Amino acid sequence: MLIKELSKRTGLPIATLRHYENYGLFKGTSNDQVETNNYKNYDESLVEKIILIKGAKEVGFSLSEIKELLDSWFSKQMTVDRKKAVVNKKIEEIDVKINQLKQVKTTLIEAIKDIENGEC
Repeated sequence: MLIKELSKRTGLPIATLRHYENYGLFKGTSNDQVETNNYKNYDESLVEKIILIKGAKEVGFSLSEIKELLDSWFSKQMTVDRKKAVVNKKIEEIDVKINQLKQVKTTLIEAIKDIENGEC
């Protein structure tokens, strides 16, 4: 399938798919016999892989983290325990960010009080 179809099937814009491909998360194949265009074909199996990438991005994984995990995840080299450890590590990172954001919120609420009291 061409990138336009891949975009429709995954719900991601073509520009995002090109970015992910340039980053090395997946590869399309060119027909070496065709010299008039630069069209790439994408395998059906990429739909599942890209949906996983999309989900991983939505829950906070960076592209570098996704790249590191992708091959071992799909080649069945990653054990269930390792997969759980990766997800648990991300949960811990999110908990730290939540605590940081709570502190920022508290600071901003205090700033509003200071503004209302004319102290700022």
